[in-house]
This record gives sequence, C-alpha cells and structure tokens, in this order.
Amino acid sequence: MKRILGLLIFVFFLHAGYCADQPDPYAWDFGKVKSGAVVAHSFTLKNGSPKALKITGVNTSCGCTVSEVKKKILLPGESTPVEIKFNSKGYSGAVQQFTYVNTDDVDKPVIRFIIKADVVK
Repeated sequence: MKRILGLLIFVFFLHAGYCADQPDPYAWDFGKVKSGAVVAHSFTLKNGSPKALKITGVNTSCGCTVSEVKKKILLPGESTPVEIKFNSKGYSGAVQQFTYVNTDDVDKPVIRFIIKADVVK
C-alpha cells in the first residue's frame, strides 16, 4: 500500500512539474528589451465553442501597446492571430501591459493577453 501511495505522489509531482513548464498561451515575456525598442508578439485566439464567435472590440491597458485581430468572426474550431506591439520608449524596469479582446461569448466575454518586458537603458 505504501508503494502505491508513493507512486501516486510521484506521478502527482511529475505532472505538476510538467504543467509548470508549459507556456501560458495568454502571456508572453519579451525578457530584456532596450529602452525605445518596439517589440511584437502574435498570440493565437481559437474558437473552441460549438458556435461562431464574434470579436466586438480590442482594447489595451496603455497607449504604448497596439493590438490588432485579423478576423472578427471565428467559426467553431477557427483561429486568428492577435498581433500585439509594445513601444518601450519612456519605460525602465519591469513592465506588464494587457490587451483585452471583447467577444459576444456570454461565458467569457473578455479574453486578456499579457505581455511583459524588462526594459533596460
């Protein structure tokens, strides 16, 4: 019985470590960025629901971040890139900015993407 319990604990921690290594599909860390540089990342937004998903708008947390969604209506299973550009001019140190994609999904009307950077001179 102790051997089975030990095996279960091992499998749990192995799984927990594996999950911790998985990247967050809603977050991106640029790492060190030189002050004044403009960096970009493309996320993928996928419609996992059985009905069409309408994107009603895109907002950012700051004027330093610009976002664009390529497709405004996603059929079930379809995806679209969410392009995000961050202008680091005027920043230093750790920065975190958000992009909010508004949809007509009643269960998840807002999808938040996070970008991070460590701005250096």
